[in-house]
Amino acid sequence: MHIADSEEAQSYRWKIRTLISSRLPDDWPGVGGLDAEARREFVTMWRDFLHEHGLLAATWPTEFGGADLSLLERVIVNEELVRAGAVITDVNLDVGMSLLGQTMMALGTDEQKANFLPRILSGEDVWCQGFSEPGSGSDLAGLGTRAVLDGEEWVINGQKIWTSDAHRADWIFLLCRTDVDAVKHKGISFLLVPMNQPGVEIRPVANINRSHDFNEVFFSDATTPADHVLGDVNEGWKVTSFLLGLERGDSATTNAILYRSELDRLVRDAKALGRTTDPLFRQRLATAHTTVEIMRFVGLRALSDLLAGHDPGAEGSLFKLLWSEHHTSVTELALDIIGAHAMTPSGHQPADFFLDLPGAEYSSQSWVSTFLAARSDLIRGGTSEVQRNIVAERVLGLPREPRADSGPWRDVPRS
Repeated sequence: MHIADSEEAQSYRWKIRTLISSRLPDDWPGVGGLDAEARREFVTMWRDFLHEHGLLAATWPTEFGGADLSLLERVIVNEELVRAGAVITDVNLDVGMSLLGQTMMALGTDEQKANFLPRILSGEDVWCQGFSEPGSGSDLAGLGTRAVLDGEEWVINGQKIWTSDAHRADWIFLLCRTDVDAVKHKGISFLLVPMNQPGVEIRPVANINRSHDFNEVFFSDATTPADHVLGDVNEGWKVTSFLLGLERGDSATTNAILYRSELDRLVRDAKALGRTTDPLFRQRLATAHTTVEIMRFVGLRALSDLLAGHDPGAEGSLFKLLWSEHHTSVTELALDIIGAHAMTPSGHQPADFFLDLPGAEYSSQSWVSTFLAARSDLIRGGTSEVQRNIVAERVLGLPREPRADSGPWRDVPRS
């Protein structure tokens, strides 16, 4: 089966590809081939370049600095940036613009759009996401952070964890329980809260790579204005569902490109190390190739649904399971191919495979760090166990999983 762009889409793809290549040097190594200082300089330059051409927020209206592109055109832009090795990971792009900005564009008030969107796009305001809590990670609706309306402001108390880049953020979009008497998925509001205030404390959490990306955030009578609610009060779950749908949709086709590039790099490294004659390694590489191809077709189907105006809904969990478990297994394969070199101690920052496109040379440490970072893929964005339950119940129509504290399971000993 051959799947190709329409003539119009192909014309637009070549236009974007030409524009991107016109700004990159002939010997461009990809963002992953740059050292830390050069990478920071590139991110600043590239962000300005994309903003200048309306591609930083491609689907936003021109009045807010976008290009008013269609969803398909935005997907093409994202795909070409990935292919060119010009993807920039920036908390304000990933969280502030792609998630909050898109959500605010659809559900925010005119005042919120005018106040927040230009500052997100310019980089003046950096945002982080306050969802997970120590007792409610995958069970997001079980959150305990509370917000009480006191006159003209919300007063917030509680704790969030695994808050990426909170130590760099100016603002946080925060899920809080605002009606304790409502049923579980009701009574939650989506608040926009400034980080730079006395009632917010940030504590770093070092990850397995010994780097500081995550944080705990504590709120002790922190405040935000009463009108800093995105969507309706007590209807934050609807806003969150919309936002998470954007997260799944934007990665529908680009994930397959990213993982294809990673797998191509692994094949090059396996050849360099003389491992491709081993039948077991060849079989595992073939399995990885098959999975990436499945990912590509699943992504295309998801994109087709989005273009037709259909929300993938619970089927998005299938895609999350596919890419997260693939990345776990392929990085395990990489360490098996590397062999004893994988036991070398690390003091380096993790080499995010999203930044290793294209042209990254063989480095055992790069694969070790990527392997360690990939462990979180099975947890972040919803654990694999939770995703399987969603697929079982909402896609396949199976009965809910029995709880250990009810029915015939209540007397089963727990370890």
